[in-house]
Amino acid sequence: VEAACTTGWDEFSTAQVGINVFGASAPGGTCLEKFGFSAANVKACAERCLAGETGILSDGTQGKH
Repeated sequence: VEAACTTGWDEFSTAQVGINVFGASAPGGTCLEKFGFSAANVKACAERCLAGETGILSDGTQGKH
């Protein structure tokens, strides 16, 4: 889980949660929630990883307008 771009993390981890989109402006907590850094989303991604899914599991695009 990295509050930045997921590029390159595949070398060190099996699955990644990050932000691959730019341009949002809001209070930090709001941005984190919108871009997938909520406890619920990180938990869901961890469960997907434990089930065998690999790669970018969350890249922030769910918060892009």
